[in-house]
Amino acid sequence: MEEPVLTYYSRNEADTVSLAKGLKPLLKKGDIIALYGTLGVGKTAFTRALIQSEIPNEEVPSPTFTLVQTYALKEGELFHFDLYRLEDPEEVYELGIEDAFSDGISLIEWPEKMGYILPYKKILKIEITLNGQERLFKLSSQNPDWTERLNTLNFKP
Repeated sequence: MEEPVLTYYSRNEADTVSLAKGLKPLLKKGDIIALYGTLGVGKTAFTRALIQSEIPNEEVPSPTFTLVQTYALKEGELFHFDLYRLEDPEEVYELGIEDAFSDGISLIEWPEKMGYILPYKKILKIEITLNGQERLFKLSSQNPDWTERLNTLNFKP
């Protein structure tokens, strides 16, 4: 079980944007970010902030109905998955998730829907919870590369 490498309190949307902007330069092809949290906790808002840190005027809708949206970033194609409506883990293969894992950067909302298919030892896990009016972000990974990168995270809390 991984320990949080970073715990971050977000008092407002600006704080969430700051964290996302700080994480963005650490991304590289093949990264998988698993966003955990209840409905409405801010998973899509975090993803939107990360994408808009490079493409400021990009509309970033929740892919709840399309299940996946893609964006061209300088590090490679970013795949934003929302797996809330999945009923069987095997359905992710229809979304091209294998290509995303090997050739792009994947941000996955509701990763628990993937079950055994999610490569837990490779992911950056971001758990978002509400703590009063604040959001608590816990970033952790079993992957030493992520641990090392997170230790260089540069953002203003």
